[in-house]
Amino acid sequence: MSAPRHVLQMPARLYRLLWAHLLPQENRREQAAFLFCSMRTDGDQTVYDVREARFLKEGDFAVQAGDYLELTDETRIAIIKRAHALGACVAEFHSHPGPFPAAFSLSDRHGLSETVPQMRWRLGQRPYLAVVVAPQDFDALVFADDTGIPAPLAGIVVADPLQTPTNASLGGWNDPNRDAI
Repeated sequence: MSAPRHVLQMPARLYRLLWAHLLPQENRREQAAFLFCSMRTDGDQTVYDVREARFLKEGDFAVQAGDYLELTDETRIAIIKRAHALGACVAEFHSHPGPFPAAFSLSDRHGLSETVPQMRWRLGQRPYLAVVVAPQDFDALVFADDTGIPAPLAGIVVADPLQTPTNASLGGWNDPNRDAI
């Protein structure tokens, strides 16, 4: 039996607005947004349909730099409360505005390994998606079980063709030396 295929589905207008928010021309700091998604099974794939989006603003961050983000406690609590109210999965998006291909940094990976188990616990074990966007591409991870090892996101369905991630960040999650991350 093959592993389920995960896809994120969103309207084209939201996709354009999201990328414009995450990669603004005049700002070189990382940006972030959260999507609240319903989840359904369609054959051998799990589809996450975007129901609502929250584009974060300057006041939502405790730290917002060119290579690091940290949310305020109030922002984190508001995201959890909204996901609870909607019975939704959460898809976290943030940007890496530099000229490099999209991949989660060591800091991102460390943050996800700490944050994802807590978020999944608070959200009734619903999957948690993480996406990092760079100027030329994106990478994505799906945390859908309790192993802490992410599954790949097959892509984002906007229109044909499917927008596919780099999958540069899949390795190393089950590495016994992972604590070094």
